Amino acid sequence: MARWRDGRGKLVVHGDGNGIGHGSVVAVPLEIATSYRARTKGLLGRDAVDGAILLSPANGVHTFRMRIPIDVAHLDRDLTVIAVRTMRPGRLGLPRLRSRHVLEAEAGVMAGWGVRVGVRVTVEVAAVSDSGP
Repeated sequence: MARWRDGRGKLVVHGDGNGIGHGSVVAVPLEIATSYRARTKGLLGRDAVDGAILLSPANGVHTFRMRIPIDVAHLDRDLTVIAVRTMRPGRLGLPRLRSRHVLEAEAGVMAGWGVRVGVRVTVEVAAVSDSGP
């Protein structure tokens, strides 16, 4: 299972050959939230999202105190999408049994990226710049 740290990267959606996105690859800016604090904050208080945010580990989310509706995709340990739904603010999403990670993005964008049940995604972590003294 992948281990990430809080930071930035790219979400790569691999086309599954079933309709939209046949054989295509889509890369989306990604924020990675793995610490308790980063996962708890998630998208709270934001009016927009640049790309997506990955909460890991996570198997469920809520939209209490959120300002915008969001798309939520549950991923299993192999980063295969096992469920996708749109949630309005003020909702509690039920945890998914096999979910190990959750992707969140602005409502409506995941379908355009080809994120749907059965599709596998990968995470490319941005290189950390070495800022010496």
